[in-house]
Amino acid sequence: YLFIGFWFSKESAIKAKFKAFIINRVGDMFLLLGIALLFSISGSLDYSTVFSSAPMISNQLFFITGDWSVSALTLACVLLFGGAMGKSAQMPLHVWLPDSMEGPTPISALIHAATMVTAGVYMVARMSPLFEVSSMALSVVLIVGATTAICSGLLGIVQFDIKRIIAYSTISQLGYMIVAAGVSAYSASIFHLMTHAFFKSLLFLAAGSVLIALHHEKDIRNMGGL
Repeated sequence: YLFIGFWFSKESAIKAKFKAFIINRVGDMFLLLGIALLFSISGSLDYSTVFSSAPMISNQLFFITGDWSVSALTLACVLLFGGAMGKSAQMPLHVWLPDSMEGPTPISALIHAATMVTAGVYMVARMSPLFEVSSMALSVVLIVGATTAICSGLLGIVQFDIKRIIAYSTISQLGYMIVAAGVSAYSASIFHLMTHAFFKSLLFLAAGSVLIALHHEKDIRNMGGL
């Protein structure tokens, strides 16, 4: 929040940090509900205990309305994934990430390429024993990830701000990682998480050096002949 609003006298930076804060709180709400649901059924927050009680959780039905019920495990996994959607900028909770480029470029390289936005992907991979029991939850993960990867890739094509282009690329790559998790290829997902951390950080730092060389000109339409 403070990093994104580093240039605290800029109106756009102030709006961007509030947007990031509020959307991440939406994701946090889903995550907390998912944790609470798991705790209420398994009586523990220990990974091994929760994982071993996965069949029991999947057999319990959670009644949303009088005649419409869903497996408690599926609901818990979808709620946990809601937290990942907020943190890892999956559609429709992706809108904060392009705006967060208002922060200085080294911060973009650190937070919005390597450390923070991949936390949701790691969480899905870490909770894989639960997701594996629920094919419905894996389908949700796959569809959201695929939609994000395709749509943000297309959105990135029509951007003019050099850092926003890289931000949309990040969202698209996170979509790929989520898709890998959705098809149970967790090793591929984590492998891409690691490689992306390096190449996207370097892309951001390269963009930063371009911005400094061009006296903070962000519009790629004014960068002809670089």
